[in-house]
This record gives sequence, structure tokens and C-alpha cells, in this order.
Amino acid sequence: MKKITVSAAVILRTNPQTHKHEILATQRGYGDFKGGWEFPGGKIESDETPEECIVREIREELATVVKAEKTLGVVEYDYPAFHLTMHCILCSVVSGDLTLLEHEDAKWVTLETLYSLNWLPADRLILDRLLSIL
Repeated sequence: MKKITVSAAVILRTNPQTHKHEILATQRGYGDFKGGWEFPGGKIESDETPEECIVREIREELATVVKAEKTLGVVEYDYPAFHLTMHCILCSVVSGDLTLLEHEDAKWVTLETLYSLNWLPADRLILDRLLSIL
């Protein structure tokens, strides 16, 4: 089975009006999983760490600079055509406006509304961990 290793950004902010934690979810605009919700990110290059990858990928996908704060965990998931290893990294925005360059849509979700989206299966596996640490 083909193996793919990626980094995913769990971008966290505190809403200035509600003072609640919010997490950025992005909707895929292409491929077999078009329309599904995920944490933004992408494939780790052979010469980079998961943290370096997520900084590069968010710059490429969302025209935004993030800081990789800490690793939340690594998800292993078997999709029908490949095995995914996903490094989930908590990030904060340093600069930029989160411009959608590859995704169909994006939204900030609270911990209470986290499960209301149709998350891709691998991304869904990190949601419980988010609730336990935030």
C-alpha cells in the first residue's frame, strides 16, 4: 500500500468578541475527498521536519505565516488507496489573512461546534484530543 506522510495545522485563535477558542477548518476543493473538511497542510518533503513542512504548506495554501507551537499527536489511518501518517501541529498565526489559494471554503469552529462538520476520517481522529487539551 502506498504511504503518505503529511503535516496538518491545527490553527488556534481566541475570538475577540466571545473569548472562545476557535480552530480553522478548511474544505477540500479537489480530488477524491473534494468537499470534505480537514486541517490544512500537506506532504512532508524529504529534507524537512513536520514543523518546517507546516510553515511552508500554510504559506503556500493560505498565504499566511504560522508558528508551529507543539505537536498534538500523530494519526495513522488507512484510506482505500493509501496509508496516511499525519503529524498534527498546533499553530498560531504570525502574519497574513488566511487567503484561500487551494481550498473551497474555510471557517472558524468553536470546540462546541467542532463535530458539526463533515471531517475527513483521519482528521476526525484528532478532534477528541483537541477537546481534552483546550
